[in-house]
Amino acid sequence: MFAKLVAGISCLIGVHTLVWFSTNLQFVNEKMADKSLEIAIGLGIPISLLAYFGTRYTYQSLENSAWAVRFVAFGTSYLVFPFLTWWMLKETMFTPKTLTCIILSLTIVAIQIFWK
Repeated sequence: MFAKLVAGISCLIGVHTLVWFSTNLQFVNEKMADKSLEIAIGLGIPISLLAYFGTRYTYQSLENSAWAVRFVAFGTSYLVFPFLTWWMLKETMFTPKTLTCIILSLTIVAIQIFWK
């Protein structure tokens, strides 16, 4: 079960990473802005496949609970977005509001994984 959980969370992290690039690449630089729509369209199928398998593996490893998958997916999205936004767009994630949300996201994921 642990291997499926790791695979599921890895897929979900991949989903949120590709979604970040498909929606925010237009803001990275002018070269990317000109091709960002084509890149977003091209990432649609890989994003869907990662979401499908991420949901499947996480669901199977967390007591067949769609709610658990939803909260883990939310938590992983809030870990990926602040890091990529800070790294690629130079927008700080070190504000009290953002740091609090990151801590809450980690808490949500931990509750779903460890609370039986």
